[in-house]
Amino acid sequence: MPPLHLARHVAMRYVQPLREGGSLPAVVDTEAGGLFVVKFRGAGQGAKVLVAELIVGLLAQHLELPVPELALVEVSDRFGRSEPDPEIQELLRRSHGTNVGARYLEGAFNFDGVAAGDLVSPELAARIVWLDAFTTNPDRTAHNPNVLVWQRGPWLIDHGAALYAHHDWSSVDDARTVTSFPLIRSHVLLATAGDLAAADAACAALLSPEVIAAAVDAVPDDLYLDHTGAPAEFASAADARDRYRTYLTRRLMHPRAFAAEAIAAQGQVRREPPRHLSARR
Repeated sequence: MPPLHLARHVAMRYVQPLREGGSLPAVVDTEAGGLFVVKFRGAGQGAKVLVAELIVGLLAQHLELPVPELALVEVSDRFGRSEPDPEIQELLRRSHGTNVGARYLEGAFNFDGVAAGDLVSPELAARIVWLDAFTTNPDRTAHNPNVLVWQRGPWLIDHGAALYAHHDWSSVDDARTVTSFPLIRSHVLLATAGDLAAADAACAALLSPEVIAAAVDAVPDDLYLDHTGAPAEFASAADARDRYRTYLTRRLMHPRAFAAEAIAAQGQVRREPPRHLSARR
C-alpha cells in the first residue's frame, strides 16, 4: 500500500475555542486550507491524543467511515499572541510545531439517536462499533457520542481517547494486547447496530498489516517523540512506530476477543427493558 499523505497547513488565525472537551480544541483558520478544528499538543493529555486522533481517523477513512478531512497544522511562536485569554495563550505557547486538525463542519450539530437515528444505517453502525472496539475508544456513548450530523449525514469526530494502552506501553504484554473491551457496552450505536459478526469479518479483512503500517507511518516523528518532560519511551520514532504496528496488528489477529465482547454486549443490551427518560443521563 502506498504511504498515506496528510496535508500540512500553517495556522493563521485563532477563530474560537471549543470548550466542550477538556483539551480545549479550537476553530483555526489556516493559510491555504480554510477552517479546521485543531487539537493542540500542549493540552493536558499531551501529544499521544494527537497520535491516536491520526491513526484511528486514518483507519476509519480506510474503512470508508465518515470522518472529516484530517491534516497537520503548524503553529508558529507568533500564532495567537493577541488572544486575551491567558489559559489559551499558555496552551498555544506549549503547542508550537505540529498539531492535528479536522475539517470544520460549519453548521453541524450533535447526533441524537432519537432524532437522527435513521441517518445511521445498521450496517454503518456495526462498522463504527467494530472500529471503536478494535481501537479501544470509550468516547462514543449516549452522553458523549462524538458523532456530528452535517449535510444530512453522520460524521465521526474526536478519537483522541482511543488506543489507551499507549499511555503505559510498559504494561502492555501480549495478553493485554488482545484483551476484550467491556466499555463497548456503553456505545451509543450498539443496540441499533446490524450484524457485528459480519462487520468483524469485513473490517478485519480490509485492515491488512500494510494498511495499519501506512496509518502509523503517517504520524510525524515529533508527535511520537513529544514526551512533555516525561522520560522518553522510545529511542526513535521508528521504534515508536514499530510498537504501534505490533500492537494493532496483533490485536487484529483471529480470534478477536474485542469482537466477541461486542457481540455479547449487544445481545445483553437488547434484552434489557428500556429505561425511563428520567433515568437516561
